[in-house]
Amino acid sequence: MISAIGLLGALALLIWMTVKGVNILIAGPVAAAVVAATSGLAWLPPLAGEGAPDFATAYMNGFTGFFGDWFLMFLLGAIFGEVMGASGAAASVARWIVDRIGIRHAVLAVVAACAVLTYGGVSVFIVGFAVYPLAVHLFREADLPRRFIPGALCFGSVTFTMTSAGSPEIQNLIPMQYLGTTAYAGWQVSLLVAVFMAVTGYFLLDRMVRRAVAAGERFKPHASDDVVEEDRVLPNPLLCLLPLLAVLAVFMIFQYPQALGPLSAVMPGQSMGKWALVLALGVGTLLAVLVGLRSRDAMPGAFSRGATGAVVAITNTCAVVGFGAVSSLSPAFQAALDAVQNLPGDPLIGAAVAVTVIAGLTGSASGGQTIALPLLAPGYLAAGADPSELHRTVAIASGALDSLPHNGYVVTTIRAICGETHKDAYPAVGLLTVVVPIIGLAIAIGLFVVT
Repeated sequence: MISAIGLLGALALLIWMTVKGVNILIAGPVAAAVVAATSGLAWLPPLAGEGAPDFATAYMNGFTGFFGDWFLMFLLGAIFGEVMGASGAAASVARWIVDRIGIRHAVLAVVAACAVLTYGGVSVFIVGFAVYPLAVHLFREADLPRRFIPGALCFGSVTFTMTSAGSPEIQNLIPMQYLGTTAYAGWQVSLLVAVFMAVTGYFLLDRMVRRAVAAGERFKPHASDDVVEEDRVLPNPLLCLLPLLAVLAVFMIFQYPQALGPLSAVMPGQSMGKWALVLALGVGTLLAVLVGLRSRDAMPGAFSRGATGAVVAITNTCAVVGFGAVSSLSPAFQAALDAVQNLPGDPLIGAAVAVTVIAGLTGSASGGQTIALPLLAPGYLAAGADPSELHRTVAIASGALDSLPHNGYVVTTIRAICGETHKDAYPAVGLLTVVVPIIGLAIAIGLFVVT
């Protein structure tokens, strides 16, 4: 009982501190310490029994593990975004979009850019860095409240694209190894749910932005924004699209070399995995620098800001990952796992509840899957559950409660990338990335049950 109270209380405390603006590097360890204190975990390795876990080791293993896995991607992604802004490329593309599709579709352009990159395989953590400079210029041109930029970035990245059939994001790939399915499992239902989430989410986002504008809200510049003088000669907008297209193309080529057919003979024999993203971001950054040669004096500063921003962004995320690592050692967490394994009723509902709850506790969609599936998949498959239906249900479920305020991606996007506060930005983010996916999950389960 004490462990359960401690785990739920720590999660509530972490969310409360995050919303109140407490630095996540402080909030994460403090909340994890509450879990440790109520779970009987030793504080330091010397105080733990032989082979027994302890708070310090568990937290730092989670923290440094994520840092080691993703730092290069964060670094290159942040530098790429800064260079796109400093070179004038983001401003040029923004003006071109406004001229072609109209100022009223600025929000749609941001969402669409995120969706293309996400469905193209670029990590959701990196999409924000890449699209944010474009979003700032679009919102400035349209004079829209910038507190909705995080909502647009998150909605385009982690809803109808991240968990849909065919998506190369890890959240759609993890179930394959446990269920023997493909990335296109349950594609018919997935397509309907994706369309629902895209249309509904965009309608809600557009409505929120319009209501804010009608109430008198306008774009407020930040001191760190790239200033584009009216008489500044910007690079050709079509040329400025090359860095973004290069990131997508290079990633796809080295992630899926077999798709090149005969040309695959000159490529690596197998997928480069996440290292394809490192190469893609490096190529994209180089092209962005070349496109912005007229602004070469601004490049050293852009690289410096990108490097600093990358460290802030990834450590914010690591702080939450560390909390999840300690939480997973709690007896209450283990009891919750045992409970969800024995939920009565349809296995799709049981799997959805299990993954949703675990993703919320750990603040990670992929974490929810990797913890739940090894435990649940064998039993559900033995009971006759359809692997494709189970795959799609689990994928969609992982993208719901994972986006609570303490989620590493949410913290990174709102604070480190966009420079906003949870108080201003999270209402839109929560509606679009928690409420809409939960409704989409219910629709998916309903469609699977009746078909």
